[in-house]
Parts: sequence; C-alpha cells; structure tokens
Amino acid sequence: MTLVAGIDSSTQSCKVVVCDAETGRVVRSASAPHPDGTEIDPRHWWSALQDAVSGAGGLDDVAAVSVGAQQHGMVCLDDDGEVVRNALLWNDTRSADAAVELVDELGGSDRWADRIGVVPVAAITAAKLRWLADHEPAHADATAAVCLPHDWLTWRLSGSTDLTNLCTDRSDASGTGYFSAATGRYDAELLELALRGRRPALPRVLDPRGSAGQTPAGAVLGPGAGDNAAAALGLGAGEGDCVMSLGTSGVVSAVGAVAPRDAEGIVAGFADATGRQLPLVCTLNGAPVLAAVARMLNVDFAELDRLALSAPAGAEGLTLVPYFDGERSPNLPDAAGALHGVTTRNLTAANVARAAVEGLLSSMAYCTGKIAEHGVEVRDVILTGGGARSEAVRRITPAVLGTTVRVPTPAEYVALGAARQAAWVLSQQDSPPDWTLEATETYRADPTPQVLEQYRAAAPLTFGQ
Repeated sequence: MTLVAGIDSSTQSCKVVVCDAETGRVVRSASAPHPDGTEIDPRHWWSALQDAVSGAGGLDDVAAVSVGAQQHGMVCLDDDGEVVRNALLWNDTRSADAAVELVDELGGSDRWADRIGVVPVAAITAAKLRWLADHEPAHADATAAVCLPHDWLTWRLSGSTDLTNLCTDRSDASGTGYFSAATGRYDAELLELALRGRRPALPRVLDPRGSAGQTPAGAVLGPGAGDNAAAALGLGAGEGDCVMSLGTSGVVSAVGAVAPRDAEGIVAGFADATGRQLPLVCTLNGAPVLAAVARMLNVDFAELDRLALSAPAGAEGLTLVPYFDGERSPNLPDAAGALHGVTTRNLTAANVARAAVEGLLSSMAYCTGKIAEHGVEVRDVILTGGGARSEAVRRITPAVLGTTVRVPTPAEYVALGAARQAAWVLSQQDSPPDWTLEATETYRADPTPQVLEQYRAAAPLTFGQ
C-alpha cells in the first residue's frame, strides 16, 4: 500500500493525516496546537508540524506530502532565509487603514477587481506589506522574499535554505493581492505599490500537480494549497458545487470556470487547487449567532433545534438579521443584529429560534447570490463546519437556499485535500484520484421563498442598494 500525507496548518493547530494513496482511507493521524495570537513566529508552526508528524508515526514510509494552510499570512525572509519578523496572520487587523490606502492609490476598487480579481482588505497580504513598509521600514528593507504559511512550511520540509526554491500554488497566491487567478501571474507593480517601491522575491507558482521538490527522506512534495481550496479538494467539490462552512464566520466558495471581478470587493477571485476558479465570500457572523440565541433562550443546542423545527417557515413574520459583530458581506462594519416583525402573537421561543436559523441561512444565501451574479452556477451545497451539526440548520438550509444540501461526515478535509493532492502529484494522472468520502447525508425540502423575501425587507442596506 502506497501512503501519502496531508498537512493542515490552521490558525489553531497543525493536523496530519496519512492515507492510502489509492482509496484515501486514513491510516493514522495526529495534531498539535498553535499558540494564540494574530502575529506568530513561524517557528511555532514548524515545531507543531514536527510534533504532529511524530504523533502520526512519522513520514519515513510516506511517498508524497502536501501542505494546506491558513491563507494570507505574511512571512518575510531575509537573504539567509531567516524570518525577519513574526508573521502577521489573516485575522490581524492593524492593516485595515493600509488596505484603504492601497485601494485609493490604484484608483478605486474597480481597478483592483479588473486587475487581479481581489480588492484589498485588512486580511490580504498586500495590505500587511503596506503596513510593514510604513511602520517597520527596516524590516521591509531586510525582506528578500515574501511567502505564505504553506509556502514556508513546504520549503522547510524540503530542507532547502535557498530562497529560489520557494514554491506556492494558484489557490494561495490568489489571496495575496498581487496575483491574478484569471491570468495565473503575479502583478509585480502591485507588489511594489504595497511595499513602496521594494520588490522582494516571490515563490514560484506551480501547476496543480507540480512538485515542490522532495523531503530529505525522499518523499515527493506537492505544491500545497490555501485552506479553502484544500478543503474543496478534500470534499471532492466539482463545478456547480458550493462549499458552505458555518464556523466562527460563514464562508461560501464555489468551484467554477469563471474568474470574478467584483468591484464591491465582496466576491474574492480566488483559484482552486485543480486549475479552476474558487470565488469566495466570507461573512463575520457564523455559528456563534446560534450560540448567542441559545444563551438568550437559556436552552442547549438540541433544544434550540427542537424549537426551530417546531415553528413554521418564516417564523410567523419574525426575522433576525444576524449582524451581531458588524458584517463584511455586505460591508457594514458598524452594523448590529436586529429582530424585525415582532408582534404580541409571534414573539415565542420557537419563532425566535426559527428566525435565528433562517436569518443566518439568509445571510449565507446573500453570499451564494453574489457568487451567482458573477456567472458561477450553484447547483448543490456541501454544508460543513460546526454549524452543520445542528439538525435545524441541516433541514432548513435546502428550504432557504432552494437547492439540495449534502452534509459529509465531519473530518479533517483540509488535510485530506492536501493528501489527495499529494497522491495526484505522485500519480501524475490527468485528474486527482477518485477518493470516496465517508457517509454523506443528503437533505431536500420544499423551497420557502418567503423567508428570503422577509429577510430582504428587513435588511434594506443589504439588498438593492
């Protein structure tokens, strides 16, 4: 049996799965935690990776390895390959003003959308580089190369200290703010704009089944991927599939052939890990909306589900707009949540629970609608994340979205996607190996268009601006 390994270096931890290259069956796995914070010494990632690899029985018997990781993180290296400063992660917001500056300096968000398909926000690497140039110019001067978390870990796995051996893939490069998923090329002028004239080296962008070299033990290294693209690959998402993750935030991505150019900056023009596109929309408010309502009602999640499913669709006119912590899709950072349509008749625990689920899902419908506006057909939804554990969410999602919903068994899909990529690089076949997912539940329901109509009436700033 040929074995391959997939690594998921997320914000919270490092996970390793070792799989049968032919079937995808997980043979062994392990994980190790990362320290908290929005700026991290990358050596902590390397230490956690080594601990997780050791816990998974090592990689000596593995033929190929790939790394999936959190996107956007800024890793700066000097001429000797040493880390210049702690990496700024995607959730570090000190670069928010820098993002606004970059948008203005190029002539507006439409110019960014046309040029690379991504409009800078605080999370994007280019904005972090502008912050570095303005606040730590000595560190900017010392930066000989810029890479992303998965690039750096792949490079470390190779044992190389040569900056010219840094590699990346389209999916992760497309989240930097200086790479176009549509053209497949870096935009060096935008890198210079971000760094105020400096032009450090960037990783080579490999083909989806290209090799980034070998480990010292001889295992082939895959190109790796950003976490969303790796998850889509692990889930086996194809064209027409929309992956909807309800975690701390809500994330919607859809595999397609069209590279979006959204001047609103809501739809990010990312690439997937197979050579196609992966337009993505992210919200600020995900599963914690349900947790907050459960606390308010003084019930556990099982009871929240029971209450929500006992109420009629539309919650008798009660609508929850779930902008509890502001919102980024649409861009309403100062917004707050609101409960609309309250009457003496409909203000019941069951209707509030139903409105919470429908409001959260209506927010996600807004995201799928924005992706569809850019020519990406959404036929089926693959529902993942902590929110997918809710029976009410699973049963109400197909009604609100008007589409079939598949809920796969919870698993480490980013790591599995990386492992599947490793098997693909090893085989050099035209397409990734056909791995079979564990049991997947399928949900269908009669559409409830009135729910979205209520939501659109209750959130006028969201729709039809």
